[in-house]
Amino acid sequence: MASDQKFVDYITDQIRGAGDIVAKKMFGEYGIYSDGKIFGLICDNKLFIKPTNSGRKFIGEAVEAPPYPGAKPSFLIGEKIEDHEWLSELVRISLKELPEPKQKRKKS
Repeated sequence: MASDQKFVDYITDQIRGAGDIVAKKMFGEYGIYSDGKIFGLICDNKLFIKPTNSGRKFIGEAVEAPPYPGAKPSFLIGEKIEDHEWLSELVRISLKELPEPKQKRKKS
């Protein structure tokens, strides 16, 4: 089941305090980016954040699940999705630890 646009808009609004947030459609679901760096996915109307050590410390008891079959587990955000300050802080903390996006090669 693909995520609906209302849920995607809700999530991007909830994490507006974490930078320039953009959701891009990918294979029927969405990748979530802040300032060009991907940090999470929205799949089946659920929010998944890439796992980091600092994110794990911030969350405490993190629930992890793969966003789609065959994917590596990510943090599955449950009830805390309602707390925009907490969610924005988790994204900011996680972004600091995630690698910068690879530069695309220009075609010659």
